[in-house]
Amino acid sequence: MKLNSATAQPLTNVKHAVGDQVNEQSLLYELPSILERLDLSKVFPVDQPLEVELGSGDGTFLVDLAKSRLDHNFIGIERLLGRIRKMDRKARRAGLINLRGVRIESSYFLEYLLPLHSVEVLHIYFPDPWPKRKHRRHRLINERFPQLARQALVPRGTVYFRTDDRDYFDQMNSVFAGSPLFAPKETTAGLAALLTDFERDFQARGIATLRAAYQSCPISTDP
Repeated sequence: MKLNSATAQPLTNVKHAVGDQVNEQSLLYELPSILERLDLSKVFPVDQPLEVELGSGDGTFLVDLAKSRLDHNFIGIERLLGRIRKMDRKARRAGLINLRGVRIESSYFLEYLLPLHSVEVLHIYFPDPWPKRKHRRHRLINERFPQLARQALVPRGTVYFRTDDRDYFDQMNSVFAGSPLFAPKETTAGLAALLTDFERDFQARGIATLRAAYQSCPISTDP
């Protein structure tokens, strides 16, 4: 674990513990620019492997994951203010300092704001399926997505997906199976056991979760 330099912006008035103590400062990160990529040393007080959830909802999954992996940093991306505020409250109640929330569109954040090759894991769970055929161009996972994910991920970084929509699941698998940049990978039982808020509701109604994972392939050095 490596401490960041003095240029980092440490949290103030924070009780540095996990458990019954509560962080007193918001964990929502205000972007200094929407034109320049993040300086992660100014986002987290400690330099650790980074995981990002695109569309983190109320943070049910990400807070549980951050509690179980204190040696990783986490960013939750969510457009809706009410949901991201819920994530902030949950993370502060848990005493977390390794999680931040950013309110912005997931696709924009992935393409333009994440530092290149900085992320170990991308989590994308139950994105809007845009079920009408004329609206499918709005789906987050499209033909461009593998290239955008590859530019954000470290070598052998992983993308994890979940959805309840069979058509969207087939599309996810199709675009990744057709890309030479990724190879399929198993989702571990431990990760699958951590549920999102949507997933808990779906399971209560007997709706199955469809899961897939893909790992970035090594960059070829052959001429």
